[in-house]
Amino acid sequence: MAYAEWSQVPIGPDAAQWVTRGGCRSVLAVVHTVTSGQRLLEAVGLIESDSQVQMVFTQAPDVFGNGVADFLRSTEGLVLPWEQAVHERFDLGLAAAYGGLGQLHAPLVVMPHGAGYGKSYGDDGARFAYGLDAQRLTHNGKVIASALVLAHYDELDVLRRQCPRAVGNAVVAGDPCYDRVVASLPHRPAYRQALGVGLDGRLLVVSSTWGSGSLFGRSAELLPRILAELTPLGYTVAALLHPAVWFGHSPRQIKAWLADCRDAGLVLVTPDVDWRAAVVAADQVIADHGSVGVYAAAIGRPLILTEPSVRSVSTAGSAQDLLQDKAPRLVADIPIEEQFRAARSGAELLAGRISERLTSCPGRSAAELRRAMYRLLELPEPGRHRAVTPVPVPPREMW
Repeated sequence: MAYAEWSQVPIGPDAAQWVTRGGCRSVLAVVHTVTSGQRLLEAVGLIESDSQVQMVFTQAPDVFGNGVADFLRSTEGLVLPWEQAVHERFDLGLAAAYGGLGQLHAPLVVMPHGAGYGKSYGDDGARFAYGLDAQRLTHNGKVIASALVLAHYDELDVLRRQCPRAVGNAVVAGDPCYDRVVASLPHRPAYRQALGVGLDGRLLVVSSTWGSGSLFGRSAELLPRILAELTPLGYTVAALLHPAVWFGHSPRQIKAWLADCRDAGLVLVTPDVDWRAAVVAADQVIADHGSVGVYAAAIGRPLILTEPSVRSVSTAGSAQDLLQDKAPRLVADIPIEEQFRAARSGAELLAGRISERLTSCPGRSAAELRRAMYRLLELPEPGRHRAVTPVPVPPREMW
């Protein structure tokens, strides 16, 4: 990319002569994927209103980078080319993935983009919690993150085993996504109305993560079966697909593949809609091994899991691990409505156990994360922290 295309204001060696408000701390939000970008906005919103802070964004290299450019345009923030971002110095960097972070010149806050660090990789002899391993947390022998955000104190033990050098940089700050979901619970009627669920209607949310082992990748016949069984019983069925599905195949292709299902009444929640509204609105959930099922179970939604991929293994002791062990499984030859009876009976007990494993700081994640960012910025926290806000009500025309 030519230097002429680089931004010269408000970031750059000569920016001071062009800016209207000078002397700001520069904060770079590093967006690898749409999913990580959505999580980063939780952190961005905690500091961007400070008159001492200038927020900018960049797109980092990632195999799932499709859709990020449009996502960044939708933020209306200033977007720096990646080539410029790695040449500038920033007072703080925020990331929810790892690619290219070693090239940046900034103290970095690195946070998970799902439900904690619940997925593992490797063989049976040596498995590692993804995101808490030395391969991703270090660069040239140094720990990349100045503040490595953990959701739970139990993750400290995992970090101590996998990358002991990073333990001193860890910050247990809870799960901001879970806190937003909980803050949204009083708005459940509005979400249901937006999704077209009547007063006496029931909403089933079907959630799929990405990859060949996901619900959408393995079970092309499942959504038609669900619609055929449950629509005559008065159910509204909504599908949540991971952004990597949407942008890995293209929105046009996903809509084409699901055209018959949409004609049969399927509500397809697009990736520009906050998926948490649908989870709060749900009466029941069918999910695979992705994070959505964890959040649904944590707020007491009756949940049935599809059979997981043999390559998908959760981190031992995590909320995902507990869910995989305790949640009922979808059975092919039993009516789905009948299977939900067992899910309903155990939902409340499971919710308590999942939420305890999901976060060590319920309701305090935003405050803890904000404190860590201001510490690295070397600025005092201004004023009183605002209460956690509910997710927005989706417009009806989005479906």
